[in-house]
Amino acid sequence: MAKAVFIIAQNEFRDEEFLKPKEFLNDRQIETLIAAPKKETAWGKLGTKVEPDLAWQDVSEEDFDVIFFVGGPGIKEYADDPVVLNLARNFDKAGKIVAAICSAPTLLANAGILIGKKVTAFPSEEENIVNKGAEYTGMPVEVDGNIITGKDHNSALDLASKIAWQLGE
Repeated sequence: MAKAVFIIAQNEFRDEEFLKPKEFLNDRQIETLIAAPKKETAWGKLGTKVEPDLAWQDVSEEDFDVIFFVGGPGIKEYADDPVVLNLARNFDKAGKIVAAICSAPTLLANAGILIGKKVTAFPSEEENIVNKGAEYTGMPVEVDGNIITGKDHNSALDLASKIAWQLGE
């Protein structure tokens, strides 16, 4: 059974960008776990309460097939966090699926793993993404190798379906 880990902020992750993909993947028998800065209650921007399974530092690319970075205002909390940047790099280096939605692709750009890749993100992130060497398309979803990016909460299900497709589920 494939396994995915959702990386969320402790506060103000975007609820739909987490809930819709998680449900979609679970419905396809893909196990999902949640990681936050601390293994304490996390809150979505719209009030979703989540009890994380792991703290960020306990996530390893050896244990998962997919890492999914959830966007929302809380991304500012971790867009430059060394632990999370290393997670993105390690999953990418291992050839695992690295997914990010809305504002979260800026984290992948900061990790240096989008150079030469076609990506999308929330429009406010375009400048940073382009400055870090990626090609920003503004499309709802982009798949470039093992990197899957989504523009905003409206593309959450499409992004999740691309993950399932890449996993062969």
